[in-house]
Amino acid sequence: MKFLKQSLSLLLSFCLVLATAPGGFAAQADQSAAQEPVQAAQQTPGQLQQLVAPIALYPDALVAQILAAATFPDQIVEADRWLQQHPDLKGKQLGKEVDKQPWDPSVKALVEFPSVLANMDKNLSWTSSLGDAYVNQQQDIMNAVQLMRDRAEKAGNLKSTSQEKVSNQGQNIVIEPADPEVVYVPEYDPWLVYGAPIGIWPGWYSYPGLYLGVPGIAFGFGFGIGFFGGFGWGWHHWGYDWHHHGIVFDHHSYISHSRVFINRNNVNRAGGFHGANGFHGGGARGFAGGQHGLGAPHAQAGIHSGAFSGFNHGGVARGFSARGQSSFGGGFHGGGGFHGGGGGRR
Repeated sequence: MKFLKQSLSLLLSFCLVLATAPGGFAAQADQSAAQEPVQAAQQTPGQLQQLVAPIALYPDALVAQILAAATFPDQIVEADRWLQQHPDLKGKQLGKEVDKQPWDPSVKALVEFPSVLANMDKNLSWTSSLGDAYVNQQQDIMNAVQLMRDRAEKAGNLKSTSQEKVSNQGQNIVIEPADPEVVYVPEYDPWLVYGAPIGIWPGWYSYPGLYLGVPGIAFGFGFGIGFFGGFGWGWHHWGYDWHHHGIVFDHHSYISHSRVFINRNNVNRAGGFHGANGFHGGGARGFAGGQHGLGAPHAQAGIHSGAFSGFNHGGVARGFSARGQSSFGGGFHGGGGFHGGGGGRR
């Protein structure tokens, strides 16, 4: 009888193990899967060309500032809205107030170009995808810039003018201001200027003052940068090292400390983006709630990554607070005033 009881006890214990084991194994498998990095898809060369098309023909230093600042999309929104709230700040006074802000130097530098800053805010989906691509595909994105410049040159739309100097350094095309103290931001249709038409970025909003509705390039007013020369984030601190495919800031390689995007080359990190709760300041409050025009994220064709790639700023961003001060022809804030373009279309 004692032996029978022991046998039954062992049998019941064995059955219990069999009944609970699948759940335990499943939980262990789920835990292992959760620890695996989630790898977001890389942008294809064609997608990268489409991504850089709106800025590829800008002067090198401005391209560097835009790519660096794109890794801080939350600060882009904050800076643009801050600028809207301070329309009376001009020249050195504007520079001093910007210098006090906790933004990355690249974001501060873009305050010199309010239309560029506002365009990045309006097209936040594109901006975040640009920042993500710079973090994860830096060499590829700069190859795309050079390829698009080559296409524009062959189409007859990129050449030296009284506003900018276009030159070749080896196999690279370099664009610099003709006058080192005055920067002109070219106006062009990014989907037509490169010869054969390319696909429009999903939800793209053509910002006034940066867009030209016909093939070719035009120049409006120049941005005088003299008033910002004394600040450590100003124009002359930026450049691009085409040989090493890297941004140069203050004579050193620029390293973004943004917590928004994951560097997917680091194998022990999860996908997505860091710092989802890291948005701060008045501008960031615009992300809270549907009443501000930002709906729930949804997939868009051709966009594989980017913290804000789900937000369609082609339409809803136009519902943000009025941006007349930073649109072309409105109350520009750039230091040093503006200089007549005189360049016309070509």
